[in-house]
Amino acid sequence: MDFVKLKDRIVIEDLSQFNIQQILDCGQIFRYNITDNIAEVISKDKYAKIISHDKYVEIFSNNLDYFENFFDLNNDYNKIKNVLSKDEFLAKCVQYGYGIRILNQDLFEMIVSFIISANNNIKRIKNSLNHLSEKFGDNKGSYYAFPTLQQLKKATVQDYIDAGLGYRAEYMYDTISKLTDKDLTEFKYKSKEERLKFLLNLKGVGEKVAYCILLFALHETSVFPVDTWINKVYNDLTKTTSTNRKAISKDLINRYKDLSGYAQQYFFYYYRSKK
Repeated sequence: MDFVKLKDRIVIEDLSQFNIQQILDCGQIFRYNITDNIAEVISKDKYAKIISHDKYVEIFSNNLDYFENFFDLNNDYNKIKNVLSKDEFLAKCVQYGYGIRILNQDLFEMIVSFIISANNNIKRIKNSLNHLSEKFGDNKGSYYAFPTLQQLKKATVQDYIDAGLGYRAEYMYDTISKLTDKDLTEFKYKSKEERLKFLLNLKGVGEKVAYCILLFALHETSVFPVDTWINKVYNDLTKTTSTNRKAISKDLINRYKDLSGYAQQYFFYYYRSKK
């Protein structure tokens, strides 16, 4: 995708591949605010302001290299959309969510975020993450950084309960304990199977949550997280009433192969927005 990186901002003129509202509303990120044409995004300890104009978008940040990668700006999504649009059932979803991009997010932040996300709603997830950031993360002035693993090691089960995690509090405490002796940077050298095995051994991580972590933190696009909305997609697609989400995910991966993650985002955004 064409964009220009200036000293204090990135300018995107190809709006056929970038729509910040769609990017933020497709279930992959929780630490953001959007009002009218201005969005604010926090990832790890970094902040960006995104301003959408009629013919271009500006991304302001003191960490432009980080957000260039974060928004996957060097990936041409028109090529991806052209391939997926050959699927008649998916084509309308691609057209509707034309500006979606899969974010490259921090692995630890995604593990914490998606354990909290299980059987939860967006407002509560955001409130819990903001609570943990304000209590354990660094104060950056206008925002709080996401807490590091070392900072969350200080959290008790009660701290997680106070953050609104409910039954997930025990899961989070156990997971943080398991992660303390792990070097998460090694994950980029692991196979998909090794990554999946490790994640599934964490409390509170089932297949759907593990696939979300793989997709949104490690850009493993050959996975297909299945939630209520994707279950509806599958039943419409196959004219069935299946509720076996493990089998549904496997079938959809067989259908969309290495573009499964992209297909999932287009389906999810379309169905949740339209239905």
